[in-house]
Amino acid sequence: MTVKLNKPAFEHAKLLIDKRQTALDDRDDWSEHAPSTDRENDYLDKHGWDEYSQWYLGVDTEMDEETKGRYKFPYGDFQRIHRCGVISAESRAAQQDYDDITDAVAELHKRLDGSHA
Repeated sequence: MTVKLNKPAFEHAKLLIDKRQTALDDRDDWSEHAPSTDRENDYLDKHGWDEYSQWYLGVDTEMDEETKGRYKFPYGDFQRIHRCGVISAESRAAQQDYDDITDAVAELHKRLDGSHA
């Protein structure tokens, strides 16, 4: 498995922060705020793979582009970036030694925490 930073998703996340399309929730809220499989499927049906992929900070380059298994490290609910999703992605990327993703997510975390100061 080769997982790399999804640069378009990273740029999308920064844009959401700039637009203040954020949820500044707590670390442990991600299990409740993460999109369900049904929500993912609905979004995918309505918006397609390109827009779907913008909500995942990692891509497994060994997987086909039109499979959900290709996209890793979700950070939002298809409307807003969630602080809890960013924190979850940050810790999981660090545990798996995905340094480019860890660095990008750390930047998003810092931006989120400073965006409403």
